[in-house]
Amino acid sequence: MKNIGININTDKNISKDTIDFITNCIYKQCREANVKLFYDSKGIKDEKNKNLDALIVLGGDGTILSTLRNLAEYSVPIFGINKGHLGFLAEVEMEECENAIENLFNGNYIIEDRIMLKCDFLEDHHEEELLALNDVVINKGNLSRIVKYSIYIDDVFYTTFVADGVIISTPTGSTAYSLSAGGPIIYPNLDVVEVTPICPHSLGIRPIILNGNSKIYIQINKSYEEPVLTVDGQVYRKLYKNAVTVSKSDYKCKIIKFKNKNYFKILRKKITYRSKECEGE
Repeated sequence: MKNIGININTDKNISKDTIDFITNCIYKQCREANVKLFYDSKGIKDEKNKNLDALIVLGGDGTILSTLRNLAEYSVPIFGINKGHLGFLAEVEMEECENAIENLFNGNYIIEDRIMLKCDFLEDHHEEELLALNDVVINKGNLSRIVKYSIYIDDVFYTTFVADGVIISTPTGSTAYSLSAGGPIIYPNLDVVEVTPICPHSLGIRPIILNGNSKIYIQINKSYEEPVLTVDGQVYRKLYKNAVTVSKSDYKCKIIKFKNKNYFKILRKKITYRSKECEGE
């Protein structure tokens, strides 16, 4: 391992001393390391960066999401040092970074593949495709009224319901918006997709978990203005045709998981019971 990138979220007011400390931790493990600094998740999308052996993301979960979408086609493994709020994806805290970098160079980690979604839709009268690591959300935009949605799975009609919106999420995204809307937590490396209605006006409409290879077609019926599509809570589009197709992308993101980090401990601490008495050992 020699070519290491550091992607820095400039909105987090990260000091030069912090960046220098992380860089020195890398050189301490490998004097011949080639360290490249990035200050923009979009700017990281360059074919020259496909040769990175690993990328350290210095920010929060949002920085990781944008970085992974932009690096998806290059399959660069990443891990995050949390400088944000929750830090569920960015699971290494600042005080742990020296130990994490040592483990990186000593091979004390695994690379976990996570599925991504692609959504196809008509935007500004032309076809567009977007990638998502967490979720694709279709909702009513600025309307105060609820909207009727029809769902087709693998070209077969599934159901129609009235709701504020619908979330199609990966297992990684099951602990994000979908969880708040009543969806289940799904172990992150499973090959499944979850469809979760947002505030459905029916007691019988519940989230459903589908095979990861399923193609999901969502039709928005009788909308009085353009519905809205949001990807990972970061990319926003108005839909000029009231339909979206969501399916598994050919790309997978690669997340470095250190062997001293346990998913269920992180889940318990940061999601399930966010109180001191329930943090466990």
